[in-house]
Amino acid sequence: MHAVILVIHLMIAVALVGVILIQRSEGGGLGIGGGTMGGMTTARGAANLLTRTTAILAAVFMSTSIILAIMAGRPSQPTSIIDTLPAPAPAQQAPAAPAAPAPPVAR
Repeated sequence: MHAVILVIHLMIAVALVGVILIQRSEGGGLGIGGGTMGGMTTARGAANLLTRTTAILAAVFMSTSIILAIMAGRPSQPTSIIDTLPAPAPAQQAPAAPAAPAPPVAR
């Protein structure tokens, strides 16, 4: 589960960087979308779309960051089924009978 969330987190980070670089800055910067985004929206609509996309990606990025931090702080659980099995109870045996005395040895 940890690895899945980490991969999603990394994909969101890359998408967030890409969306931020596409946006037009006040100084011109790396703004690639020349105003109308291919004629399908107005300049204002494209800016609103990019702003909303940035906000949503930032919120999801923060959520995955918090989830990963919580998962890292949790104590680890045993991963082996052998570690979770109870120890076998020792078999109870009847007490041994006393040994018979040894016969006398002739010298």
